[in-house]
Amino acid sequence: MSDDDQDDSEGAPGVATKTRPKTQRPPMYKVMLLNDDYTPMEFVVHILERFFGMNHAQAFEIMLTVHKKGLAVVGVFSFEVAETKVAQVMDFARRHQHPLQCTMEKE
Repeated sequence: MSDDDQDDSEGAPGVATKTRPKTQRPPMYKVMLLNDDYTPMEFVVHILERFFGMNHAQAFEIMLTVHKKGLAVVGVFSFEVAETKVAQVMDFARRHQHPLQCTMEKE
């Protein structure tokens, strides 16, 4: 018997040699609010309650973080959800004539 005949680890009939690639989790995106000198604090609290499902106390804390630090992460979402939230916030702010900025970046 030659060495070729004894090696049955590859190409054996009925044995699948391909392994399935691991399913990777989709990248997540941070949604952030940026501070400005014109948007009222109450409006920011309202945005956080309305679009990010926060209670008043949570929204107030995040609003203060935005005010003091210049920006705050308000949530982490899949690309589509993050993109939608940014668009909703920006549209709502513009309709109320506020310059509030909402952005997203890959986590």
